[in-house]
This record gives sequence, structure tokens and C-alpha cells, in this order.
Amino acid sequence: MNVLDRHVIDPLDDDELTALALAADPDTVADDDAVCLWDVTGPQGVRLVPEWYMPSPMGGGGVVLTGWRRLFARFNVGLIITAFLVINAYGLCNTYGTLHI
Repeated sequence: MNVLDRHVIDPLDDDELTALALAADPDTVADDDAVCLWDVTGPQGVRLVPEWYMPSPMGGGGVVLTGWRRLFARFNVGLIITAFLVINAYGLCNTYGTLHI
């Protein structure tokens, strides 16, 4: 009987899975003919984060700034970086939004 041909009749709940995990021998070695989990679950089982937790982003491009808007955005970023450098150069702390000596 192939592992992929098996049918699950009743799904296990968390308590049953916990009992099985605690009863298992931690020193067992997998057999040479053991089937890889990824072969059984398929490509949808390889996701690192479930879809309900962090869905994939929607397609579409971001906002493209051109002309004076691009220059203005670069100026603002440069101004913020320069402000933090000047604050640090004077030995002040601006970590939480207010200046501290």
C-alpha cells in the first residue's frame, strides 16, 4: 500500500496529536524507504506562512513618481536623514520623538 493511497477517515484533534507526539520515541531513525513529507503534502504544503495569516500581495505596480514629485520625495528623505544626523552630532537623543540630552 502506498502512502499516497491512504485515506484519512477521522481527522486528529490537537489533544490526540499531542498525545501521539509525547508517546513517540525521540531516538527513532527514519527508515530508508520513508516518504518525504513534501512528496505527500504537495507544493501547497511548502508555504512558510499560512494564507489566512499573511495573504499574498495583490498584483499591480506601485506608484511611480516622475518629474518634480520624484525630486520632492528625494528632498524629503534627504532632509529627514540630515535632521537625524545633526541631532546625533549634537549628542541629543530623538529615539521616541522628543529630544533628550
